[in-house]
Formats: sequence, C-alpha cells, structure tokens
Amino acid sequence: MMPKKLLEKRLVEMIEEDVQSYDLTSAFMPQKRVAAVIKTNEDCIVSGIYEVSILFGMFGIDVVESKKDGDFVKRGGTIFRISGNSREMLTAERTALNILSRMSGKSTQIKGLIDRAKAANPRIKVASSRKTTPLFRYFEKMGVSVGGGDTHRMSLNDCIMLKDNHLKVFGDIEKAIKAAKENASFAHKIEVEVENKKDAIKAARLGVDIIMFDNMPPEEIKTAIKELGALRKNVILEASGGITLDNIADYAKTGVDVVSVGKLNNITDMSLSIT
Repeated sequence: MMPKKLLEKRLVEMIEEDVQSYDLTSAFMPQKRVAAVIKTNEDCIVSGIYEVSILFGMFGIDVVESKKDGDFVKRGGTIFRISGNSREMLTAERTALNILSRMSGKSTQIKGLIDRAKAANPRIKVASSRKTTPLFRYFEKMGVSVGGGDTHRMSLNDCIMLKDNHLKVFGDIEKAIKAAKENASFAHKIEVEVENKKDAIKAARLGVDIIMFDNMPPEEIKTAIKELGALRKNVILEASGGITLDNIADYAKTGVDVVSVGKLNNITDMSLSIT
C-alpha cells in the first residue's frame, strides 16, 4: 500500500481535478449533517476501502461501517455507511465512487481470470500489465492485488524488460541481452519478449531471468517449452498478448509460470445515496 501521506497527496490532486476552484452546486446547498450509504449495483470483489476511507477522513466524514478489501459483495449490498457534512460529502462523492468502482472492477475481473486459470493449472500466477490509466496506476494495480493477482511491474524501474521495440533498436536479441547484463544491478531481473521458439532458446542460453512468449498461440508455446529442455528449470516463463477469460485456461496448460493480462477494464457500477 502507498504510505498515507503520499496517498493523501494523490487524493488531493484528484479532488482538485474534479472541483477546480469551486463546487458551484454545493456552494449554495444547505450545510447539515447527513448519513449516506454506498452500494454496489452488481456482484463484485470490493477494493478501495483503505484508499476511500482516507479520502473520507480528509473531508471529516465518519465511516460508520464498511466492508473489507477483498470481500465479495452481492448486487445491492452496502459497501460503506458514512456520516458527515452534506457539502463535504457531495464534494468527495465522485472521487470516492471512481476509486471504488475502478478498483473493484479490477479485483472482480482478475479473480474471474484466476479461477479459470487455476482450474487448468493450480500453480499458475495471473498478472496485470502496465496498460493502466495515467496517474491511476497505483489504484488499478492495488485492485489487481486485492483480487489475488500479481501486480507485475509497477514501473519501468522494477526490472529490465526487453520488448520488441528495444530489440529492433539493438538489431539483435543477443546484443540486447548482453547490454542488459552489463548494465543491470544485481538486484534487477532481466526479462525478454520473444515471438518464436528460436529466440526463446537463445534468450535462455544467454541467462535471462524471465522469458515472455508474446502473442504466441498455446501450441507454439508448448513446443517452445519442450525444446528448451534442461534450460527450462533456470528461467521463469510468461505468456502474454490477447489473453482473455475464454482462452486463459489454454495458456495456463502450456507449462508457463505466469500469464499476464493487459485488458483489465471492468468498472463496477456503484452509487452513493443520502439516507
């Protein structure tokens, strides 16, 4: 989780984006203490409780009752019961709902993918990619984590990943890997993206830590893993590209260690109502 002070700073930026300099509607509304509930309009794995509780605290809004991150909540279920100043509550409303609905959408979607993948391969890990909303990555990645998924890289600083465009610039996969090994800290892993079994074998022989099979059909991945032979035990294998709920089991059965998914765009429908 992000440290509280840093999270508060991010939340202030979100409120500033929504309010700008003035909340025109709330400005002339009567100020009084009110109670409200936030409910989900569809089944979900809820996440964002920690983050939204901090947001409410910044506005002097009391959390009377709430679910916990990771709870399954049925359609119509209550996620928060809150009380506080009417103006403050309605100023924070949309930011709170945006965080909860997007984080819970990620948690719910990744849980569905994990269940499908683990039914085919109990040892598989399901990860998210860096295809996240700018300035909202922390929240989306935490939603994935709450749902049981692996966050993969949180930033470009987490590990060295040689993707297709990096390899094109180097002009040769061997040159790219050698340069990476010369410049990598001992604390950083090296991952390389491959599109065929020949490059997978070459990368394994050159001692990379992780090989990502990118946009390769499951049968091709199976063949590549078989031809890796004894090299297989020295490397983490990942499948990525075009993985969905419909085909994730096929990828999980190939023998890879990780499947990573970029298309995580579910948003859970939620609403806040003053009672």
